[in-house]
Amino acid sequence: MADSNADRPLRKISTAFKELAVAVNSQSPEVPVAQFSHACSLVSPLFGCLGIAFKFAEMDYVAKVDDLVRASSSISTLVVMMDKDIEANCVRKAGSHTRNLLRVKRGLDMVRVLFEQIIASEGDNSLKDPASKSYAQVFAPHHGWAIRKAVSLGMYALPTRAHLLNMLKEDEAAAKIHMQSYVNSSAPLITYLDNLFLSKQLGIDW
Repeated sequence: MADSNADRPLRKISTAFKELAVAVNSQSPEVPVAQFSHACSLVSPLFGCLGIAFKFAEMDYVAKVDDLVRASSSISTLVVMMDKDIEANCVRKAGSHTRNLLRVKRGLDMVRVLFEQIIASEGDNSLKDPASKSYAQVFAPHHGWAIRKAVSLGMYALPTRAHLLNMLKEDEAAAKIHMQSYVNSSAPLITYLDNLFLSKQLGIDW
């Protein structure tokens, strides 16, 4: 029997991040790089659905996730991965796994805020407010003027709420359930990642 969720990204995302939430909420949280990078790869199509406004984010996010997927073949957990970069003194160097992890974490956080805003704006067919607020909260503080301006212009080419749900193959009620599930599951994961960076004295604002 075919997997009914195969072409429904929201459902796959919901399931994968529930499993990650269980891992980070355990008494001895250990997050495998393979499990984490796979879950993150499921989020990639969402950026593509948002059109030109988030094209830069899609390209950056996909490249960083691909790096973590490759790293998972030889590195067991996120903690081990960060420790290796610290030992090699390459944490902040372009292309380091830890630097890429920080960028991926922001992508996950942006989607979390976006989903919160979409749920809160039920009945509004425009995604401009939810997308603008999520970008302003998560990405804008780390971007220069040129990127912020390009994103602002791209907001006028966002799909409508109805078109987005159509691309995700969900109706309003089901989409709300899966978006809320991601919001609930991603929050403890993002907190775990923030605490991981802070516990290693690496900071999270770079």
